[in-house]
Amino acid sequence: MKLRILAPALLLLGLTACDETGQMTPTTQRVGGGAALGALGGLAIGSISGNAGTGALIGAAAGGAGGFAWDQHQRARQRSFNQGVAAGRASTQ
Repeated sequence: MKLRILAPALLLLGLTACDETGQMTPTTQRVGGGAALGALGGLAIGSISGNAGTGALIGAAAGGAGGFAWDQHQRARQRSFNQGVAAGRASTQ
């Protein structure tokens, strides 16, 4: 039973680190990481309720959406910081 849960969990965790070429954008990394963590959580909850596959699928969707929302928050935060730096530089000239 534990191997049935552990093997997919390790596979999902390993897939989140597959960016050897540097081609993944921060958005892709955050959404992928959120989906992987959500799938792990869904897998654990689904195995308790009797359907690990459905739990992992629902968890991946929820985690991916959460990762995308976190990415949008981080981008807005960075834009605000950049605007503040630009305004500070413009006021000293």
